[in-house]
This record gives sequence, C-alpha cells and structure tokens, in this order.
Amino acid sequence: MVIAIDGEPQTTAWHDIYRDPESFDLTYAELGRRVRIPFELYLGLSPADARQIFYDRNVKGIDVAKNLAMSMDQRDLATRLAHLVGERLKIESDGRRMPFGTLVNVGKRQLTRTDKEVVTLSALRALIVTTVFGGKGVQYSATNVHEGDLPPDTDAGEVETVVVRLVSRLIEDRFPDFARRSAITAPAVMAGLGVLLHRATPWCDPVDAMSYETVEHLLADVRWEREPAYWDGVCASVGSTGRLNFSGGVKDSAGRVAGALLDPHSELGRKIRGLWR
Repeated sequence: MVIAIDGEPQTTAWHDIYRDPESFDLTYAELGRRVRIPFELYLGLSPADARQIFYDRNVKGIDVAKNLAMSMDQRDLATRLAHLVGERLKIESDGRRMPFGTLVNVGKRQLTRTDKEVVTLSALRALIVTTVFGGKGVQYSATNVHEGDLPPDTDAGEVETVVVRLVSRLIEDRFPDFARRSAITAPAVMAGLGVLLHRATPWCDPVDAMSYETVEHLLADVRWEREPAYWDGVCASVGSTGRLNFSGGVKDSAGRVAGALLDPHSELGRKIRGLWR
C-alpha cells in the first residue's frame, strides 16, 4: 500500500486526469510520454515519522493550517501525548470497540454537525497541557512543549505514564458525554478539566493535591448539556440567534471553568451544576 503523506490536492488531480484524460485533451499514450511526476517514496516509515515529515515540510515551507501542522509535530511533547491517548485508549462507539483516536479530528479547531469525530486534537491537547502544568499550561495551548519545559523533578517518561493514564481514565469515565459532543468537548472546558486533573498528579503542589476520587466527586453533578443555563458566562455566550456559542478561547475561559469545577459553592460552580438561580 502507498499512502500520500503530503500533496493531497496534486495527488487527487492526477487521479482525476488518469481516470478520464480525454476530458483534459490528453490520451493515456500522451500521459506516458509527456508527464513526469517527481516524488519521494519512504519504505517502512512509522506514522510518527510521517507526521514529522509533514510538519517539517509545511511549517518550514508553504504554510498550512496551524492546527493541522501542530498535529504532525512529533517534537512537541503535548502532541505526542495526545496521540498516545488516542492510540491506547479503547472505547466502544456504535457497538464497535475502537481507538479513541478515530474520534479525534486533527485538522479543525472546531467541529461541525456533520463531522463524525467527537473532539478536536487541539481540545485534547489543551487537556494534556493543563494536566501537565495546571493553570500555567494555558500558555502552552498554542506553542510547543519541550522536555526542558516539564515541571521540576519530573521526566518525560513519568509525565507520559501519569498523564496518559489520568486523561484516558477521565475520557473513558465520561465517554457518553464525549459521544454526545456535550460541553465537555469544548476546548476551554477541556483545559479547565486538565487544571483539575493536574491536582491528581504526583508533581502537583502538596497544598493543592487531591486524589482522582476527589476529582470524580467534583465532576459528579456537573451539567454537561450545551445550555445557557449552565455555561453562558463561564466559557460560552448566547448569540443574536439565541444559540450558545463555545468559540471562546482557552486562554480567555479555561480559568473560569477550572474555578467553577474546583469550587462547587462559588457562583459559577453552582451555575454549571444547575444550582444557581
């Protein structure tokens, strides 16, 4: 099998021409004589290496969508961890067992109603960086994470083990909410969840540390429905059409989400739990 890791428009165009050369005033004989297509063929290439080639070619060459390019950057620790979660976590959807990664959209910042995925890679990555760094992780939501950036007294191996385990457990426990594409899949909400998960990591400040069971308790009565009664003014706003819009950025809203999740008795904490009137 040959898979194109770049140049999709050109590849598609050549397929169209070869299927029906006459419509382009060509013949198969002319294609054989006149057309020479330069290409590079890699044998035995791993998916990670293919992603890195894509990133290097496009970021250092012609610009592509930043979200798509970052999804291919294997030097970015947060992206690698997001892909690991997608590969290792198995969920059941539509009666089939599959890797969670099949439901992660790597090319968009926001999903549309017709997309089959349940969350974007950028949202999953936001959950990763705040799980690693807590609230400070918001600054890494749009920039690379290197091993030298990791919290003191940790290493990449420990961070990978802990973060993949915590994030996978959270998604598996809450998968019905993910499958419904509820508010839990919004990037700012994912980032806020990561701030909460950070407190269950062994490198969290002991003053703030908590068990995963405490995390579960804090999330138990959160209302994930995409309704203004719960999320308007937290990380979403109601537009002129009356529709709730979650397009607010991670940097703008993750702190409010985290505060509401961590403090059930605060105004926003009561709001997202349906207790504020």
